[in-house]
Amino acid sequence: MKLKILMVEDDQSVAEMMEMFFEKEGWTTEIATDGEQAVKMFAKNPDQYDLITLDLNLPKKDGIEVAKEVCAISPSIPIIMLTARSSEEEQIQGFNAGADDYVSKPFSPLALIARIKALQRRIRIEDKQEQTKSAENTEKFDVETDHIKISKSRREVLYDGQYVENITPKEFDLLYTMAQKPKQVFSREQLLESVWGYDYYGEDRTVDAHIKKLRQKLEKVGANVIQTVWGVGYKFDDS
Repeated sequence: MKLKILMVEDDQSVAEMMEMFFEKEGWTTEIATDGEQAVKMFAKNPDQYDLITLDLNLPKKDGIEVAKEVCAISPSIPIIMLTARSSEEEQIQGFNAGADDYVSKPFSPLALIARIKALQRRIRIEDKQEQTKSAENTEKFDVETDHIKISKSRREVLYDGQYVENITPKEFDLLYTMAQKPKQVFSREQLLESVWGYDYYGEDRTVDAHIKKLRQKLEKVGANVIQTVWGVGYKFDDS
């Protein structure tokens, strides 16, 4: 798997370290040291990049603004945010801006590489699934419960016939994973492995932040279907 990564990082030592690790994987890297430079580099030729690693605290334009502008150019570009900030609200801002994953500093280079590989594997699997869906199955729903219908090929969620709007890819995958097994309790570790595709590295806030936003969107149509099981995790129940 050869990747070309746009690394947006103003700390030269971090950038040089990660570039060395990426080179060992056979990946090429271009480095932007501030937000304005990152947007210009991406806008010049967005198709050349497979993934962006994006520091949140940047000169001239912060990571949130960079993510918004980059996603406006290419909504499908995978983004992993790297930041010393760890509050749930800040993570939610990053996800809303278009980030696919969130890694807290200081981080292990090998853990970051594992996240990148997992994200790329999941993208390839989803692409293959989309390609193999036939036209005659466009009305088929993969999950149907008492109130919820979910189509994975169309990435659609209906609650009592109402569409749930603006669900992000990760929010959709979380709901789909839990709705396939109603009332089964999923730990945060299980959800990280199932949805993000990597083992648990202590980033359980990533799951919590996505669950919070997913609940808000479901509740707009009256769907209170994700329950917290204190001390364990979450479950889907629309009975």
